[in-house]
Amino acid sequence: MVSPTTYRHTASDAAARSSGRRSETVFDELQREIVLGLAEPESALIELDLAERFDCSQSTVREALMRLNEEGLVARRPRRGTSVAPCRSADARVLIALRLSIECDSIDRLMSMAGGDLYEILHDKLNDMRNAARDADEYDLAAHDRAFHLTLFEAADLPLVTPVLRRCLVHVHRFKIMNSGQQRDLEETAERHVPILDALRARDPARLVDVLRHHISTIVDFGPDLTGRSAQ
Repeated sequence: MVSPTTYRHTASDAAARSSGRRSETVFDELQREIVLGLAEPESALIELDLAERFDCSQSTVREALMRLNEEGLVARRPRRGTSVAPCRSADARVLIALRLSIECDSIDRLMSMAGGDLYEILHDKLNDMRNAARDADEYDLAAHDRAFHLTLFEAADLPLVTPVLRRCLVHVHRFKIMNSGQQRDLEETAERHVPILDALRARDPARLVDVLRHHISTIVDFGPDLTGRSAQ
């Protein structure tokens, strides 16, 4: 027989799990809308309105907004509410320069520590990108793109830096999507990762640095170098 105390604990745990799942759903959907530009920069996000929209409590919405705030995708200000973060080229330039430093400066360490299956793992992620491109799912493509770069970097075993790179990737992709100016060729976006894989398979760190630097510095529609330095 289940005691009343055990029942209360079980019910409480179930409620917490349900609330966590709902918060995750709200977070995922709002992140998608912000990255795709469907939620305009600096527009207000009202907790009550979001709670009604997602059919959940305001505390669930608040939890999701706090996570988005930690990612820098929203700004929460006392007595001023929550708004979508701006998306400015000045920020993008700094974030791209930071990406270059994080990803390219770790290549020697990465190559010395990477397991033999890293190429196959990354190739699977490239295929995920290809599938998203064929489905014309720009957000899913960006998510798999981030997974590709994070997996590559994680082989360098620098766990304190990984969250910094994750945040850079989200914001750079947001800037790219919102400033494309035209319908992008999503399949071409996926195929841009092939030279990275080729350099990795060749175990050529200098070549890998070169292709990564070019890949990152020309991130916005394969256009001008946003770092202020010529792409290599």
